[in-house]
Amino acid sequence: MAHQTVGDGVRPGLPDDPRAAVTAPHPACPVEIALDALRGRWTTLVIRELLKGERGFTDLRTALPTLSDKVLADRLAHLLEAGVVERHRQPGWPPRTRYALTEHGRRLGPVLQALWDWGATAPRGEGDVAPGKR
Repeated sequence: MAHQTVGDGVRPGLPDDPRAAVTAPHPACPVEIALDALRGRWTTLVIRELLKGERGFTDLRTALPTLSDKVLADRLAHLLEAGVVERHRQPGWPPRTRYALTEHGRRLGPVLQALWDWGATAPRGEGDVAPGKR
């Protein structure tokens, strides 16, 4: 099953799925579901770090030093709700919490790579600034 912008070889960009025959965005659309899971600034970077393996909150904060604790907590809560991340609480004092991608979340690796590849070749407007140059 693909989104209306993903080709199946027969009709480029059009999947053979009745959900693709919509005339307006719908929450049951697989692409809308994926975009909702990835929404929010920093979300893709949190996923990128978790693609490397299980991490604690402090590990993520260290890997993304300009990300505030509040935003990191918000992104993790959103990813937990979306079924992309699972939380493991370890007993002891102080209590430790580790985060890992679910099997479903690990499937976002190729999606992020495809987004990277597309963005790396996208034409840039005159006013655009290269990443890291802002």
